Amino acid sequence: MPEGVSLGFDTSAAHCAAALLSGDDILTQRIEPMAKGQAERLFPIIEELLVESGITWSDLSVIGVGTGPGNFTGIRIAVAAARGLSLSLGIPAIGISVPEAMALDLPRPCRIVIPARANHLIWQNFRDDAEVTAPQQSDTLPPGPAPSDPVVPLPVAIARLALARRDRPHPRPAPIYLRPADAAPARDRGPVMLP
Repeated sequence: MPEGVSLGFDTSAAHCAAALLSGDDILTQRIEPMAKGQAERLFPIIEELLVESGITWSDLSVIGVGTGPGNFTGIRIAVAAARGLSLSLGIPAIGISVPEAMALDLPRPCRIVIPARANHLIWQNFRDDAEVTAPQQSDTLPPGPAPSDPVVPLPVAIARLALARRDRPHPRPAPIYLRPADAAPARDRGPVMLP
């Protein structure tokens, strides 16, 4: 495992989750269930973890962020926070899909299943390191591997994967959406702009 201090966090579901790792060692972690309020709670949780572990912002080597799929607003909160921290601290922010993080250290083949809104399921199959399906959303699961329970807590898995990928080229974290947003553009015409 590469050395360095990794911060991993996720707000893609009804939780606010964060973890700090030094190499492979878990310094501290927290997962707080919450249906809303992740935007207000994320930074206080991170600051609490930093204080608990005696780590400062400048000690961080990499940021890992859960990019979904999941709750639209929650994903945007975490991705925006990771991008801002990356820019201000001058360290990489690496997006990690939630199913990939949940599959960390599971024997292959495996299937990760995440409950979604309106009785839908988000699922992804992992066959081996080279062959992975894309995340899908449906009402029922198609034939395939039985659903597996994660063995590594989500924010810890995100932090571990980010630290392992820190030295590789990577794009900025971006949300993973499986369906279009529920919001629609306003029907009212905007104000007329005068020259």
